[in-house]
Amino acid sequence: MFIDHAKINVKAGDGGNGIVAFRREKYVPMGGPAGGDGGKGGDIIFEADEGLRTLMDFRYQKHFKAGRGAHGQGKNMHGAKGEDLIIKVPVGTVIKDDDTDQVIADLVAPGQRVIVAKGGRGGRGNARFASARNKAPTISENGEPGEEKWIRLELKLLADVGLVGFPNAGKSTLISRISAARPKIADYPFTTLVPNLGVVRTKSKDTFVVADIPGLIENAHQGAGLGHNFLRHVERTKVLVFVLDTAETEGRDVLEDYNILRQELELYNESLSKRPFLIAANKMDIPEAKENLDKLKKKFADKVFAISAVTG
Repeated sequence: MFIDHAKINVKAGDGGNGIVAFRREKYVPMGGPAGGDGGKGGDIIFEADEGLRTLMDFRYQKHFKAGRGAHGQGKNMHGAKGEDLIIKVPVGTVIKDDDTDQVIADLVAPGQRVIVAKGGRGGRGNARFASARNKAPTISENGEPGEEKWIRLELKLLADVGLVGFPNAGKSTLISRISAARPKIADYPFTTLVPNLGVVRTKSKDTFVVADIPGLIENAHQGAGLGHNFLRHVERTKVLVFVLDTAETEGRDVLEDYNILRQELELYNESLSKRPFLIAANKMDIPEAKENLDKLKKKFADKVFAISAVTG
């Protein structure tokens, strides 16, 4: 199952307590302070893993906690540091603070790491408080609590090309023709409910990644249809390909379809209006498409490519 958003609680480890202790040595009746410091609590670390494709792991487990620092001991022995907790997420995951909506990190490279919650500092033992006036202090510090916060994870697919279009425009059929991706294909709207990625290999052996974005409809930027669930996946693409039903089999005007798609993308994220784009005039195997193709070429010239995803 493809999951591209999650909300989880993370708790870094508390620092260990410092202790009060004194030296106990033979023939030394008045030993000095020897209480060690507590260890630092473990951090919560997120790491981008290129082997993951979904946030499915966070659907059921919502709470994550790092190890606590060990308490100090006698003979000035400090407590061990708490074990860090490394949480692996797919490349392209955005981490946000749920309370402030602030972006903590955007993990876009494999192996990239970020500390999301820092472990608490270990408390000082009584050996730290010795002075000329107080040579046998009987005080120590408790460790500080580790950071705790609710965070949101949002996965934005990393792809070179994004296929954008209305439901039933032929995006899934197209990606199945040009790559090894095998999305569900059927003759009804919203067949595609999750984004699909396909790797395209050119004649020169170069490759690029194509993302099939589930169908958009008017007011998608406000959440209509699948709305915000999948518009985020368009943001990282380098090129947009508008897949249009040139034969107007759904009863909509092909130019109006383009205008609505363009408007929805711009209202969601204004920077998308500056993204390079092409138009795939699909369903050219249907005779009615010829006249509409001329309309598209008249307005967009060399950005229009006539295709039939069904016949190849």
